[in-house]
Amino acid sequence: MDELKPTNENISWESHKVAKLKSLHITQFLEANKLQPVKGNLHCYTRVIRKKCTYCTLATCGSWDSKLFDRKGKVLLHREIISMGGPSPPYYTPLSKPTPTHFFKKPKLYSLAIVTILCSLSYLFGVWQHGGAATSPAATNLGATVPCFSTPQNTTTTKTQPISPPSTAAQLDFASHHSAEDGGAATLSPAVKSYPPCDIKYSEYTPCEDQQRSLKFDRDRLIYRERHCPEKNELLKCRVPAPAGYKNPFQWPLSRDLAWYANVPHKELTVEKAVQNWIRFEGDRFRFPGGGTMFPNGADAYIDDIGKLINLKDGSIRTAIDTVIEVIWMFFIRETLALPGTEGCGIYVASWGAYLLSRNIIAMSFAPRDTHEAQVQFALERGVPALIGVIASKRLPYPSRAFDMAHCSRCLIPWGQYDGAYLIEVDRVLRPGGYWILSGPPINWKKHWKGWQRSMDDLNAEQMQIENVTRSLCWKKLVEKNDIAIWQKPANHLKCKKFRNVVKNPAYTKLETCLTPLPEVSGNEEISGGGLEKWPKRLSSIPPRISRGTINGVTSETFQQDMELWKKRVTYYKTVNNQLGQAGRYRNILDMNAFLGGFAANLIDDPLWVMNLVPVEAKFNTLGVIYERGLIGTYQSWCEMDDIMLEMDRILRPEGSLIIRGDVDILVKVKKIADALNWDSRIVDHEDGPLEREKLLFAVKLYWTAPASADQQ
Repeated sequence: MDELKPTNENISWESHKVAKLKSLHITQFLEANKLQPVKGNLHCYTRVIRKKCTYCTLATCGSWDSKLFDRKGKVLLHREIISMGGPSPPYYTPLSKPTPTHFFKKPKLYSLAIVTILCSLSYLFGVWQHGGAATSPAATNLGATVPCFSTPQNTTTTKTQPISPPSTAAQLDFASHHSAEDGGAATLSPAVKSYPPCDIKYSEYTPCEDQQRSLKFDRDRLIYRERHCPEKNELLKCRVPAPAGYKNPFQWPLSRDLAWYANVPHKELTVEKAVQNWIRFEGDRFRFPGGGTMFPNGADAYIDDIGKLINLKDGSIRTAIDTVIEVIWMFFIRETLALPGTEGCGIYVASWGAYLLSRNIIAMSFAPRDTHEAQVQFALERGVPALIGVIASKRLPYPSRAFDMAHCSRCLIPWGQYDGAYLIEVDRVLRPGGYWILSGPPINWKKHWKGWQRSMDDLNAEQMQIENVTRSLCWKKLVEKNDIAIWQKPANHLKCKKFRNVVKNPAYTKLETCLTPLPEVSGNEEISGGGLEKWPKRLSSIPPRISRGTINGVTSETFQQDMELWKKRVTYYKTVNNQLGQAGRYRNILDMNAFLGGFAANLIDDPLWVMNLVPVEAKFNTLGVIYERGLIGTYQSWCEMDDIMLEMDRILRPEGSLIIRGDVDILVKVKKIADALNWDSRIVDHEDGPLEREKLLFAVKLYWTAPASADQQ
């Protein structure tokens, strides 16, 4: 609350004497009820009362809160009594402000009579205009709030996880006093859409990854497997159901090894790769033993082998990108390049990334939407970061110098072809000094060429192509041992003078074959762009992109303030939704406008991970900062979405939660959409109190699924 100063134009509850209160007709009420006012002990929990004001002062005070308290919390005046200056508004109107009038030093009876008559006429005219009987303003809507929990209107069986309000010593009303039914700003909005359920065939629908639409595009370089978003007239206007029988995933770390079959009802991989120990079907669930084509002893042992070649334990490697699940390249190589006997690729279900987490390394796995539709869904059900994507004709949606390590295990991507375009893209996203790890063909081809059913000449030519491209990138080959080869990107480009191109924002741009330059340095030992602290210190250290001033408008002070701000916000979030503070309740979290990653940074000690999204349209391109902190994320254009709320409903699990910050007028409208989507929602005050226009909407997507088929029943 702003401090009131005892001036002629302001009322101070602290310094003005009882005589001042008498002019406001309070003392008469206190005397009638045998209450004694104490100087300095009256506090009104409300917006500042400014400028000259007579009897309307108390009505203004009452319209912003419900009670008048003394210092010990005792209720002195109820809101109905305070409103003696005229009818108070029935609800909080955010655009309204106290109307300043004047305190007359010598009030006259005729002035008071004129004001009373005018107020009465205005009130009667308002009642007549609305065509209803007069009701007491104090009783009409003082307790009215946006309903916190709406009653489901469909016939689907639902269950909800309640959101707990913050507890305080005094039972204050934390609900927002904004109702869409009371003539406020919300009534000006258009009618809320209806959202019927989609057909069960859309339970795995992904808007820009439709297989039928993809067949219209060129198959060269797998362009048809890239994102191709639907036209406006093709967009679904219904709610995508979860599969019948959907269950909440196993909690981490158990989810690393188990997933419910009902959540991802696909058995294809369990049949095709039964002998490779990737995935097994056991009754009502899948088990992930962690095996793979190139590591029959499991992903954990495979990572230990890598750890014998480079240091995975000292915190210098924190972020990794895994192209290991690009199985679609197998079909392209077999059909287009006519290479016989090409088998499947890598770790379909992101086991490499899953087992790296125990080493404090977080990997971003990506895979296309191919014949095995559930690859990415398997990874997400396991609680492992993954995105649908393919390296084809467009740049990866990550900033330059983002990852400490890149990995490909039998991914069969033609690294040496197309003028080395794919390795050039890996070079762009690797940090200076970062590592590229390759296992599988053509590495160690002299031992495996017969099993791979390829000629020695062919495999040797493929490896020579890769070696030539890496040399052109100035990479150093550190080691090739058994089935693993590792290259390292240089710390700077002082000795690598190739044709270069600066990439400011790679999202949705074409892949190019020119080298992305590293920031300038003054010596051979200097790291381009600045060195990073080891994990976990790098999380709270000033990122080099900020300390070097490469992001206009974002300074070290901005970074520190953002850290403190999100520390406060996350603490508040956990008091409103106490499940956010329960270890294991949430695993996969999406921040739709991450800025500097402060939200994710303040959840780092919880058993969850955050996908930080930076909108392509954002004023500041800060995704590189997020990666320099040891966090992960991607670019996203929300302008692609015709209905963002409907898209949020699609990607949320049943009983998944939602937090939206925004201006109160916007949130009242959003609340209506949330109700139409059958979410359990409430609007709560800002963490700094009820006087802030910015509010928060907390919501839970109610449990509902597609109906069970005859076989399932």
